[in-house]
Amino acid sequence: SRDYSAPVNFISAGLKKSAAEDASEEDSDEDEKPVKQEEIPKEFVPKKLKTGGNFKPSQKGFVGGTKSFVDFGSWERHTKGIGQKLLQKMGYVPGRGLGKNAQGIINPIEAKQRKGKGAVGAYGSERTSQALQDFPVVDSEEEAEEEFQKELSQWRKDPNGGKKKPKYSYKTVEELKAKGRIHKQLSAPHKELSQVKVIDMTGREQKVYYSYSQISHKHNIPDDSPQQPLGKDSKPQGFALPELEHNLQLLIDITEQEIIQNDRQLQYERDMVVNLTHEIQKMAEVLSHEETAISNLSKVLEMVEECERRMQPSCENPLTLDECAKIFETLQDKYYEEYRMSDRVDLAVAIVYPLMKDYFKNWDPLKDCTYGTEIIAKWKSLLENDQLLSHSGQDLSTDAFHRLMWEIWMPYVRNIVAQWQPRNCGSMVDFLDSWVNVIPVWILDNILDQLIFPKLQKEVESWNPLTDTVPIHSWIHPWLPLMQARLEPLYSPIRNKLANALQKWHPSDSSAKLILQPWKDVFTPGSWEAFMVKNIVPKLGMCLNELVVNPHQQHMDAFYWVVDWEGMISVSSLVGLLEKHFFPKWLQALCSWLSNSPNYEEITKWYLGWKSMFSDQVLAHPSIKDKFNEALDIMNRAVSSSVGGYMQPGARENIAYLTHTERRKDFQYEAMQERREAENMAQRGIGMAASSVPMNFKDLIQTKAEEHNIVFMPVIGKRHEGKQLYTFGRIVIYIDRGVVFVQGEKTWVPTSLQSLIDMAK
Repeated sequence: SRDYSAPVNFISAGLKKSAAEDASEEDSDEDEKPVKQEEIPKEFVPKKLKTGGNFKPSQKGFVGGTKSFVDFGSWERHTKGIGQKLLQKMGYVPGRGLGKNAQGIINPIEAKQRKGKGAVGAYGSERTSQALQDFPVVDSEEEAEEEFQKELSQWRKDPNGGKKKPKYSYKTVEELKAKGRIHKQLSAPHKELSQVKVIDMTGREQKVYYSYSQISHKHNIPDDSPQQPLGKDSKPQGFALPELEHNLQLLIDITEQEIIQNDRQLQYERDMVVNLTHEIQKMAEVLSHEETAISNLSKVLEMVEECERRMQPSCENPLTLDECAKIFETLQDKYYEEYRMSDRVDLAVAIVYPLMKDYFKNWDPLKDCTYGTEIIAKWKSLLENDQLLSHSGQDLSTDAFHRLMWEIWMPYVRNIVAQWQPRNCGSMVDFLDSWVNVIPVWILDNILDQLIFPKLQKEVESWNPLTDTVPIHSWIHPWLPLMQARLEPLYSPIRNKLANALQKWHPSDSSAKLILQPWKDVFTPGSWEAFMVKNIVPKLGMCLNELVVNPHQQHMDAFYWVVDWEGMISVSSLVGLLEKHFFPKWLQALCSWLSNSPNYEEITKWYLGWKSMFSDQVLAHPSIKDKFNEALDIMNRAVSSSVGGYMQPGARENIAYLTHTERRKDFQYEAMQERREAENMAQRGIGMAASSVPMNFKDLIQTKAEEHNIVFMPVIGKRHEGKQLYTFGRIVIYIDRGVVFVQGEKTWVPTSLQSLIDMAK
């Protein structure tokens, strides 16, 4: 019931329409009635759209070839036209599509008005003529009809009464084979487990199985399980024969197993066929290889038998060494494998050794040293093993050439060395030089160590340098290229014998130098210097002591005898001799001469004359420089006194000029020496830029001084013990053998580089 006490609410019913409008609405209602599927024309059934059919991005227009839209952009006449200008700036051409390849559409998309108010597709296809031209479709109306009928039939009831036909599943032979292969790969039972006896006591009766797989296939007989009571809705089975079903299932299983077993057997047989085919091929290859080896070995055997036949004494055509070498070359070239595999040692011993003995029967190595070298070199390439042998003769059993040289060639060498005189070394050295590249290394070592060296040692022991007219170096030094360090044990007795011979020697006898000079480069530098200091230097010192320095009547023989040994003894030893035995007397003579009103021109000539007696190497030594500088200082002091200058005008200038010239020569020589050292260092690749790696200790000090902004420079004309003085800041230093010495209060003190930098700061 309605509540009339509530306020009145009005509901809008719209505007009243005229009769003409009502009629038009009725017409539209009729149009809106649903159309049956059968009544829809076939051409309006939806079609599959063929996207990407004839449409390509590079096409300038569409397939239909429609005209371009005439009034495109006509609205811009009411604006400033900025859109058209921007498009043209970006490369747009009027009348063509947009995009890099002009793939855009030209005409606007057309719209098609639907007839009624039905859903999309209810009135057939809604595609326009433009869409049909641009995007053609695939004609598949029959497929669409079948899909539609199939979907429609799913919603209909079965007109036959609801009974479904029984579905049967069939297994093909291929499926069974595939199942058998998979089962074999995944769960193949081991042999031991497949033959295990299993007793099943889970049922009423005890059952025996002979594998675990039988348990999984056992059939559950209906009698074993209690009968299930029928429920209200359950229907009794009209046809239930479980025994028959079990038997049928058993027959099916047995058939399946037979098919699977037959397939496995067939696959096994096929694999066996493939395997046997490969075996046949391999055996054929081995057979051909063996046949080739047999034929080659038979040919080799024929050649060896032919050699053996020709080796017999009664043979008319005996085998020569050259023919034998050709036979071995043939064996090596044509039958290389058989030649390498065969026992070449026994073959060579049987065939080559007798021929080689006959070849060297009348050979004298010292008279014809090159006899047989070519033939032996040829046999070396034929018989020697490829691998390197040891130097002890332990590999004779495995190398035919080494055994040949040891047993055939070596006895001739032993005989000739036993008769050889060591002082006649030329023929023996020539013989070994001509054979050194042919014979094995260990045989050459054996000759030198066991045969040659004992003979030389025995001859050195019997050698007497005082009585023998042949100098020892004439028959020892030719062995140096061959024996080298092996001769070291001979040098000590040679030095002892030479030292004994020099006990009564005087430097006036120049024969000692002729005997000793060839040994300078043979002895080691240390042993040579020790020999000179012990045996020669004292004699030269005594000779210098006997020298009398007399400017008016000078005898130079003793001085010449000493200076003549300059190349033999070291520069330091010679300088020591001069400092000790010569310069004191020389300076004393100069002082006494200057004190007796001398002629300074004669003194200058005398000074320059003595200086010319020394070589540049001796003059470059700091001690010698100091002595000559001291003489210049004495001369300068003498001319600086009033008496000397008054008695001989111009003497002071002459001596000053001489001093200046000599000092300048010294500095030029030092600069030249430093330049030579720098060039030598650069040539050796050691000299690098002074800024990166200092070449010596002086450069290191200079680099450190530059880093700490300290002045480092030499003091001109100032020396201490022949060493150049330098200023390092305000400190005076000199460098000796990589050590910096700083001037202290009373003496020079060695200091470190860092301490020097701290003191300078």
